[in-house]
Amino acid sequence: MAENRQTISLAPFPTAGEMSECRRVLPDVAQDTAAVVGGPLDRVGMSGIEIALRLRNSEGETVLTPARATAQISLDDPDVKGIHMSRLFLALQKTLDEREFTMELVDRLVHAFVESHSDISTSGYADFSFEYMAKRSSLLSDHVTWRSYPVRVEAELQGASIEHRLHVSVAYSSTCPCSAALARQLLQQQFLEDFADHRWLSVSQVMHWLGGQGTLATPHSQRSHADVAVALSDDCREYPIVGLIDAIESAVATPVQAAVKRDDEQEFARLNGENLMFCEDSSRRIRAVLEEMPEFVDYRIQASHLESLHPHDAVSVVTKGIPGGFQP
Repeated sequence: MAENRQTISLAPFPTAGEMSECRRVLPDVAQDTAAVVGGPLDRVGMSGIEIALRLRNSEGETVLTPARATAQISLDDPDVKGIHMSRLFLALQKTLDEREFTMELVDRLVHAFVESHSDISTSGYADFSFEYMAKRSSLLSDHVTWRSYPVRVEAELQGASIEHRLHVSVAYSSTCPCSAALARQLLQQQFLEDFADHRWLSVSQVMHWLGGQGTLATPHSQRSHADVAVALSDDCREYPIVGLIDAIESAVATPVQAAVKRDDEQEFARLNGENLMFCEDSSRRIRAVLEEMPEFVDYRIQASHLESLHPHDAVSVVTKGIPGGFQP
């Protein structure tokens, strides 16, 4: 009986040269593959990038500061699957390694992001978060120590213009006006009870009584935070980090202290008593100061008082109210 055989045709096995060429030509899915669902995207890129900034501190010294960055661009072509994120990453690392962190450097970076994808993108975004070191003097003693302030810088390129935004967080102490009034009332009541039978009192008697009973009731105060974001005017040529921090601390009048001796602590208590504040007061004080600073064309202020009376926080938010600007 005859055998039924099928003939299978095999393709020639690739040569060594063809295999080597295959290894060199790596697939590019983002470039060679169409989007499954098309459409433009506002921002595409990376966030939380570990970087080091060559940052000038309040003493004028350039220091290497750890930071986190965001690098993103728009994806305007609806049919392109994705961007080359490594281009943004490498541009970020190379530029920051070689130069001091300035507003001009951020401008160049955001332009470089878009130029690296000029055929599919027209806008770019960069964001840097870090701790800014500034020296602060004690209230009365001669101590000068470092304080660390959380700072965030944003830059967004749209068309031919770049908007720069600066965020800072300042810690301060807030003493409740309502609690202070209630404490004073208790002090008055106790005074009347203790001296109800006295027609006349000497200054020394009152001084002695105050020394023993002055803390009959104390107002509650708490560590508080002013989180302030500002949009910078086109006239700004550098990030006014120290200027913004100084403005906020001046407005609230009771920023937290680092090195403290007894005379500093007493002065801090005096300032708290002189500057009783609800969170509403804090926001309004800061707003009044920022309104007098033309370098800030927009702002968002959030005052958070981390209540010692309640398990929740008291919060007040105010913006300048520019159409299309910061939102509450």
